[in-house]
Amino acid sequence: MTSTPDFAPVDEAPVERTAATVEQLEQEGDIAADFIEELLDIADIDGDLALDVRAGRAYVSVEAPEGGSVALLADTDTVQALQELTRIAVQARTGRFSRLILDVGGSRDTRQRELARLVDRAIERLEDGASQASLPAMSSYERKLVHDIVSERGFVSESYGEGAERHTVISRG
Repeated sequence: MTSTPDFAPVDEAPVERTAATVEQLEQEGDIAADFIEELLDIADIDGDLALDVRAGRAYVSVEAPEGGSVALLADTDTVQALQELTRIAVQARTGRFSRLILDVGGSRDTRQRELARLVDRAIERLEDGASQASLPAMSSYERKLVHDIVSERGFVSESYGEGAERHTVISRG
């Protein structure tokens, strides 16, 4: 017997891109949590979900209970893929573009530390005489984190490129 998934594919209808209210963001978090919980059940992975709304985004965290297997999903690329799938599921249900952020087993903190090390290496190149240092392409959320880190370090950064090739360039300013 085949069951119909709770999340239908996204229609070709236009997607609303206006700023969401706190109530809409809470709804996004609830929809995302239901979707992720279903995925975890399918994969037989134990995880506790926490929802939050901050800075105009819904945040969903999958936390590992002691001895849990959430770490299997905490790889940066896996979290990014799960986040995109979850955003699509939310969009399918709400008709609104979602800027939802997903964290799995502390993956966001781990990625932020990796980005800080990447910025530090780029700044070393600037201090060794380079006029600018380019970072690899990354998501808009990661670029925002990089811009914040660069600013904290007293340097300037700008994003260049389009789509999947968009990357950050750091300079002295």
